[in-house]
Amino acid sequence: MAVDPLIELRDVNKYYGQLHVLRDINLTVGRGEVVVVIGPSGSGKSTLCRTINRLETIESGRIAIDGRPLPEEGKGLAQLRAEVGMVFQSFNLFAHRTVLANVSLAQLKVRKRKKDEADRRSRELLERVGLASHADKFPAQLSGGQQQRVAIARALAMDPKALLFDEPTSALDPEMINEVLEVMQQLARDGMTMVVVTHEMGFARSAANRVVFMADGRIVEDRTPEAFFTAPESDRAKDFLSKILKH
Repeated sequence: MAVDPLIELRDVNKYYGQLHVLRDINLTVGRGEVVVVIGPSGSGKSTLCRTINRLETIESGRIAIDGRPLPEEGKGLAQLRAEVGMVFQSFNLFAHRTVLANVSLAQLKVRKRKKDEADRRSRELLERVGLASHADKFPAQLSGGQQQRVAIARALAMDPKALLFDEPTSALDPEMINEVLEVMQQLARDGMTMVVVTHEMGFARSAANRVVFMADGRIVEDRTPEAFFTAPESDRAKDFLSKILKH
């Protein structure tokens, strides 16, 4: 059990119509922990990730962040999304705003920072993701890997308690994947609490404290990367790993 739980899901169930996509999910993520969620397509990984900051509602169960239940909507929800940042598969940057403005926008609107303060913070974060020299460019002038790093900087700008990553590299060309994973590795080393849905097994092995393996809407295994990758317990996990790990 995590010593200092930051994210807690208890008996969470989610349906799309008749389809039961999350089945009795119990998951605790401790402060500073990196939990990587893997599993076959359609196993509920992305849905799980999206329920944590209420992009998806749930039918039953409870989700708490830092001991507080998720707010329904309105101000509380905007606040929650500031505290639990999210990085998506598509970068969702504003095309007509500069990189700097993209990173500063929510700081001004949600955190109510002054413009010069927000821009200073944005420049620090662009430096951190290796893009300080691109602040005045527009998203279309950047590669996909660079745009995703801007999206990470934007999420960090809110000083979140945790970051959620929903397949952050799956829309990228292979040569860009590592530049994004390196930023994420560094965040993990810096102690950021992270829940990462990914197909990148190397990242799961090297950066995760725990690997959560999902299949058919359930958590089948929740173990250290070492234990999971060397000796998976379930047939589902063995089957999954034999398909994706090139021997």
